[in-house]
Amino acid sequence: MTKKIGLIIGSTRPSRISPSIANWLQQAAAQPELSIDLIDLAKINLPFLDEVAMPSDGNYALAHTKQWSQLIQGYDGFILLFPQYNWGYPAPLKNALDTLYAEWRGKPVSLVSYGGHGGFQAALGMQLVVRGLKMPIMTNNLRIDLKKPDLTEDGQFINPAQALVPYAFDAQQLGAEFVHRLAE
Repeated sequence: MTKKIGLIIGSTRPSRISPSIANWLQQAAAQPELSIDLIDLAKINLPFLDEVAMPSDGNYALAHTKQWSQLIQGYDGFILLFPQYNWGYPAPLKNALDTLYAEWRGKPVSLVSYGGHGGFQAALGMQLVVRGLKMPIMTNNLRIDLKKPDLTEDGQFINPAQALVPYAFDAQQLGAEFVHRLAE
C-alpha cells in the first residue's frame, strides 16, 4: 500500500529558492511505495493564528483551518523544507504547524533545512517544535549548504540538479527510511 508524504515548502518569500529544492527532493527521495506531494505554504490560505479556540481542542470554526486540517490528516508523514532566517525558521511554517495539533501527532517528520551553513540553527529550533507536536523525527535530515558558485546574483540555483548532487544519497535514504518506518 502506497504511503503519502507531504513535503511542506516552509518559505513564502517571493525570492525563495525552496521550490527548486522541493522539486529536486521530491524526485530524489522517490520510492515505489511512497507518494510525495508538494504542499506550498505560499499557495495556501492560512492566516496567522486566527482561530478563537486552542488548536489542541480541535474545535475549528474557520473554513481555511478545516481545509488545512483535512489536508494534513491525509498524510502518513512529512518532510519540512525550510531556510534559516537569522538562526531561526520561517514564521509561516511555524504558523502552519501551530494552527493544528492532533493532526501532527505520531506522524514521522524529516527536517530539511538550507542556508549559507546548511540551516543548522533553524533545524535545532524546529526539532523542539516537532517534538512538542509529538512527531517522531527521522534519522535522515538534510542540511543543504548553499554555496555562492552554485547561485545566480539573485540567489537562485544556476543548475539545481548539479548543486544538489552531494545530497542525493541522503535524499534517497530519507525516502527509504519513510518506507521502512511506515511499514511497521
